[in-house]
Amino acid sequence: MPHALFDKHRATLDAAVNAIHERGYWAAYAETPSPGIYGESAMEDGKRAFERCLGRQFALDQPGQVAWTSSETSPYGLALGVSYPVCNAQALIDAGLEAMRGWRNIGAEGRTGICLEILERLNKHSFELAHAVMMTTGQGWMMAFQAGAPHAQDRALEAVAYAWREQSFVPAEAIWEKPQGKNPPLRMHKQFEIVGRGVALVIGCGTFPTWNTYPGLFAALATGNPVIVKPHPNAILPVAISVRIIREVLAENGIDANLVSLAAFKEDQATRELAQHRAIRSIDFTGSNAFGNWLIDHCRQAQVYAELAGVNNIVIDSTDAYKAMLRNLAFTLSLYSGQMCTTSQALFVPAAGIETDLGHKTFDDLASDLAGAIDALLGKPEVALAVLGAVQSEDTLRRIETASSGSLGKVVLGTKAIDHPEFPEARVRSPVLIACAADEPPWTQECFGPISFLVRVADTAAAIALSERVVSEHGALTAAVYSTSAEVIEAMSEATWRSKVALSINLTGAVFVNQSTAFSDYHGTGGNPAANASYADSAFVANRFRVVQRRRHL
Repeated sequence: MPHALFDKHRATLDAAVNAIHERGYWAAYAETPSPGIYGESAMEDGKRAFERCLGRQFALDQPGQVAWTSSETSPYGLALGVSYPVCNAQALIDAGLEAMRGWRNIGAEGRTGICLEILERLNKHSFELAHAVMMTTGQGWMMAFQAGAPHAQDRALEAVAYAWREQSFVPAEAIWEKPQGKNPPLRMHKQFEIVGRGVALVIGCGTFPTWNTYPGLFAALATGNPVIVKPHPNAILPVAISVRIIREVLAENGIDANLVSLAAFKEDQATRELAQHRAIRSIDFTGSNAFGNWLIDHCRQAQVYAELAGVNNIVIDSTDAYKAMLRNLAFTLSLYSGQMCTTSQALFVPAAGIETDLGHKTFDDLASDLAGAIDALLGKPEVALAVLGAVQSEDTLRRIETASSGSLGKVVLGTKAIDHPEFPEARVRSPVLIACAADEPPWTQECFGPISFLVRVADTAAAIALSERVVSEHGALTAAVYSTSAEVIEAMSEATWRSKVALSINLTGAVFVNQSTAFSDYHGTGGNPAANASYADSAFVANRFRVVQRRRHL
């Protein structure tokens, strides 16, 4: 018998499955914070809900609680003061495994329906989530709303759609009949049960606590697994709100709420011990290479899905839209102060310069013009604050100051501190642009934040070869090329196929290389060191469940 929530959300599910087949534009959740869509009081209601969390204990009624922890500091300088439950890891694991049986028994339709109901509920809390994301990560308001709420929900729905599609291929039962010539046929009744691998651990990052957390969370949940979510110590609130909503919907539908829990550990050692626990069978992680590689090397009992740091790069050969190219690059390098896993870090430019619709431009011309485009973009304070947001961590702030000092290369554009009229203590900094030679090492190491390098190379062929090598050795989530030559574009395409990184070609409009759209873009390929999995295909979900059969004679 179909599950009621599966029937309720069937149209959304069918549209999502169709979208991952067609890869055109489709979104389930509105990205515009419009009162006409979300309700006249949604903005104010969401802000008040966020404010009610401040300075209080965030109770979740989880098992094994031993203490409270409070570790968040806002990049905007707002006093948060939220305390979260610290629970014994074994208690969370035991409770999750206990809840797993009921979750398995409702079947793929039941799990899918409840996951879709959770997403609908999360969408109704989009404004509350947006404020929590903004104040813990430093994102500007519009990015915090879009990436933190509807875009994250779309990514979660994408994972649920893949999970449903893969599970729907497994029949519940079959009659097996093998002819035996003149003798009666052999007949058996076979039943097939989808069983989750075991407890899933999802480790969040400090910059995109929902957008980077929801895919793994919902991929694991939809395929039958209990989930423990371990947020970044400085971005707990958006995850805690999400976990609270998930637990509420589970309980309302007769499922043990401990199927999903929050592990608000501050200490790295506690996270490492949990990650190595024999019951943890899958781990999703976004963050540093050091910890990501440690997970891959030391958590052999689990399937690890890791999105790590890389050196995203752009090859600039030529353009027939020079000013539009500069505007696009300026926005790309400035958006959220470069604190995105997809932001370009190295721009490879031939030493002899490039041909454009405005005539030949030398390397120095391009450097100067790009710096001017960034200054022009950020010339109005209200635009600068909306685009840049605030710097999430003190470590990133120190990197910006170091880069602007000239210790990493010739500074073409130095950073500036920008005052925020609403939040006087906000850490707002403009980008740093550095010119260097290809054999100078700083650009080959990820410099997280608004720090980019114009790398002088011998020619376009050398630029393409360097792009391929750096992606293969250091990893990348994005690459781009600007060229009016079909041969150059083909050569760059071949290089990115070999190094396995997504390529953007001649972006000059309102689409940017560091943006990734659910249901259409394949975020990550799983083919280079920056990501050991693709986050938008069936492989991301298929290894999270097993099929166990029973058979008997008829």
